[in-house]
Amino acid sequence: MGAYASAAVAWAVMPRPGPDPGGAGASGSTVPEVGRRWPVGVHPLVLRGWDPPATPYGPGHRGVDLAATPGDPVRAVAAGRVAFAGRVAGRGVVAVELTGTGTPPLRTTYEPVRATVQPGDTVQPGDELGHLEPPTGHCPGPCLHWGLLRGKTYLNPLALLPPWLLRTGPSRLLRVEGVGVGFGVGVGVGVDAG
Repeated sequence: MGAYASAAVAWAVMPRPGPDPGGAGASGSTVPEVGRRWPVGVHPLVLRGWDPPATPYGPGHRGVDLAATPGDPVRAVAAGRVAFAGRVAGRGVVAVELTGTGTPPLRTTYEPVRATVQPGDTVQPGDELGHLEPPTGHCPGPCLHWGLLRGKTYLNPLALLPPWLLRTGPSRLLRVEGVGVGFGVGVGVGVDAG
């Protein structure tokens, strides 16, 4: 992942103060780190971060765009129940209400997706929701638009992911003194993903 991708992830994860398009003060909303995986790929490039509009109908970006290829599986980031799977304005959309996230529950949205689930289905982290459809013009190339709402309030979906899942950069092997590796050697190896 290049410097641009790392900067985009860091920017998108930072809390963004400002007006709430839902009128309930999104900057004060708490998002639990219930996500257990990315919706596409292992650690996709964030093409465009979350940028809430100043007014309900103002310009902004009510989710994040993740690089992906048409046909890629789109997976649930957390446990929940499929609230919607269908077409909206010609695009395939899947919405999942997340288990144990309060009232109203948090709801993740994924588009453009050709759904393989139906409303009412329960899903676990990593369960397939569908496959990415060809680009719709939302991004310069193919992407998954991933959103998060509580009621009508848009929130940053990256806030669902724990810090260990957001880390970027290669893993490093670290020397661990006094740990055997099974061959009579007194030095072991640990892995640091950060």
